[in-house]
Amino acid sequence: MRTLSLRVLVTTVAAALLTGVAATPAHAAALPPYDTWIADVEAVTDQAAAYLDARLPASGVRAAVVLDIDNTALQSRYRPYDATPSVLALARQARADGAAVFFVTARPEIIEAATEINLRVVGYRWTDIYTRPTFDFSDNQTLKTKARTDIERRGYTIVANVGNSATDLGGGHAERTFKLPDYGGQLD
Repeated sequence: MRTLSLRVLVTTVAAALLTGVAATPAHAAALPPYDTWIADVEAVTDQAAAYLDARLPASGVRAAVVLDIDNTALQSRYRPYDATPSVLALARQARADGAAVFFVTARPEIIEAATEINLRVVGYRWTDIYTRPTFDFSDNQTLKTKARTDIERRGYTIVANVGNSATDLGGGHAERTFKLPDYGGQLD
């Protein structure tokens, strides 16, 4: 058990270094306090939850909800590796109403296993996760649009796409998008 814990710790630290969760530009304005961020996120996820209440269950449709990971599903900047409570609640709501949950992230596939462990430990359950393939140098929006296109190709209708960056949401392939705060790009 000790070896597994050490392996998870090392993998988690490597994931933080590769995703840059600890990096903040020196010229960036200060981020708002944690409670403000949580309130701002809840304002958006409350809208998404109301939409899902009306949209799901979706008869005759294989519904899916797509979530970004960093500073969306996980509190990468404020409380690294913790779930964002209202996003976790939204994912649980979607699954309870019959929708598949997909994660679409620009995190490299080399840390996919560590990412999956982190997501599982904090309570997420999902159908599939899309990470950045090795040697794929496409911009984030192209990468994420390709992933959503693949989800649709698999027979799903993406009823909601939730992320904190324009690149999480741009490119179409979702009935509705819900943008969480990024405070001028500080939360990538």
